[in-house]
Amino acid sequence: MQITLEIPDELFAKLEAQNLTQILELGLNEALARPQIGFTGFVEVLDFLANLPSPEEVLNLRPSPHLQAEIDRLSEKYQTQDLTDTEQQLWQQYEYLEHVIRIAKAKAYLKLNAKQEPQFDCCN
Repeated sequence: MQITLEIPDELFAKLEAQNLTQILELGLNEALARPQIGFTGFVEVLDFLANLPSPEEVLNLRPSPHLQAEIDRLSEKYQTQDLTDTEQQLWQQYEYLEHVIRIAKAKAYLKLNAKQEPQFDCCN
């Protein structure tokens, strides 16, 4: 299918070196995931973390059902056959996102444990 778009020159300059089909597919996947509960991608996770959530909120962070289904689909395909270039890039992004979330959760866990450790008064 062919589509004709009119875009500003400065945006076109940024798009020239990129694969427009890949950009549209990734953007569409992200847009379709937005109405779900839970995180759907980098934007949501960064927004969530920028709000300085409590350690409990970080530990309760979960992917949206839509994102989890997409990750499961890619994981299964990754194990049984080759991913397309777009799917491979998306898989790598999900892996990195999971890495960032694990670090945040580990730090939240340590922070919670530090609060729960008994404090001893040496001078009484």
